[in-house]
Amino acid sequence: MRSTTTANAAELVDLAAALAASGERAILGITGAPGAGKSTLGERIVSALGPDRAVLVPMDGFHLANAVLASRGLRNVKGAIQTFDDAGYAVLLERLRGQLPGETVYAPSFDRALEEAIAGSIPVPAEVPLVVTEGNYLLADSGAWPRVRASLTECWFLDADPELRRERLVARHVAFGKAPDDARAWALGSDEENAVLIEAMASRADRVLRVL
Repeated sequence: MRSTTTANAAELVDLAAALAASGERAILGITGAPGAGKSTLGERIVSALGPDRAVLVPMDGFHLANAVLASRGLRNVKGAIQTFDDAGYAVLLERLRGQLPGETVYAPSFDRALEEAIAGSIPVPAEVPLVVTEGNYLLADSGAWPRVRASLTECWFLDADPELRRERLVARHVAFGKAPDDARAWALGSDEENAVLIEAMASRADRVLRVL
């Protein structure tokens, strides 16, 4: 892993603002293991910059549907790298990188309560200079994931404290309906297996960050 830089959220908002002021469409990727704080940081940046300067397009909109996962015997590892439409995500980022003036691209979101993606729910106007995208596998080197990395102007890897990260995951799973024992088993099982894979990718990031 590259050396980790400590930064607070305000400093990272300033870095994102500089990307938004570059004069052309920029795509900022935020990655890290499950529970590292990717969504929180992405939402903080977009909220601080406002809708005229930034929009959040999460990778989670490319989860395969539960019915598809069940048909492939993957429902119990939802969130693993093979449970995403990597090619669809790559195509979306390529469209956003080369978006035409006046065009609006519609991206999918992910509803955690339903545990399903919602198509066409995030409008991205061409005039918005910064797209922030966050997810686990932005730095992966298999399938269509290298095309994802190629579309990113910068990619930040969040290096969170492992115990804090796991506790966040347990709390998240409980909040969305899992029993506490099931939540902890998922966080320490499937989520942790994914974390090992993701943390091996950190050297491909532009910045490795510990957020204060």
